[in-house]
Amino acid sequence: MSAVTRFAPSPTGYLHAGNGIAALLCQQWAQAHQAFIWLRIEDIDHTRCRKPYIEAIREDLRWLGFHWHQEAPLQSQRTAAYDAALTELRQRQLIYPCFCSRSDFRQQAPADGDWQCPGRCALLDAAQAKVRMRHQPCAWRLHRQRALDCAGQPLYWQDMEGHQHTVSLHDDPVIGRKDIRYSYHLAVVIDDAAQGISHVIRGMDLLPHTAIHRLLQALLGYPAPLYAHHPLLTDSQGQRLAKTHVSTALRQWRQQGMTGEQARARLWQWWRGQHA
Repeated sequence: MSAVTRFAPSPTGYLHAGNGIAALLCQQWAQAHQAFIWLRIEDIDHTRCRKPYIEAIREDLRWLGFHWHQEAPLQSQRTAAYDAALTELRQRQLIYPCFCSRSDFRQQAPADGDWQCPGRCALLDAAQAKVRMRHQPCAWRLHRQRALDCAGQPLYWQDMEGHQHTVSLHDDPVIGRKDIRYSYHLAVVIDDAAQGISHVIRGMDLLPHTAIHRLLQALLGYPAPLYAHHPLLTDSQGQRLAKTHVSTALRQWRQQGMTGEQARARLWQWWRGQHA
């Protein structure tokens, strides 16, 4: 098996129907391409992730009929790798401390409500930033223009159909969060490289992040996987499913006596009804 992919849920609640179809789509692709599947439970956000949900994820996936070849280490066990990457990016002056709060974003948000960092923290010199860091928490943002210049342009990410997409960023993304130190962007890029991921199958909600991931891969010297972003399951109002949709939790379906085979049939019927 030369192709390697992964299914990477977060233990912030019980898996719902949207997670279920994502797992089945990943498995379907892997079976068609004889690919190796990692199960990677992404528990980096200690403010939201809970240990009981980790085993629940494994149980629900087995019941659903999702089979993985190996389970990756928990992200909470890999913080040394994330720290090393942050240190490297900081030493190369590709990230800078950001002291902005949500209220700062609200004050400068446009009418459409698209919150972006005002950007003024990028203008602080090293001495000013060091003084503020002594008494004020900060996030770490990627200096997008400096990073793009360093990576070399033009830079692309490629989908599984062979199309190239130009890497462009509309603001400086957070690479190290104030509350959990590491961002999803940093952790997922490092883990994909460590686990040899060659193909990423994930939802359309993550499509906007792919340019960030490709840029980080270039900066850190990692290979670039190919990507496929599938449409999401939605509720009757057209809203994407979330773990707050209790009625779509796989755990509840199990408790109601549904078999894994019946659950798969329901998910595929739901999926095809929305995305035929």
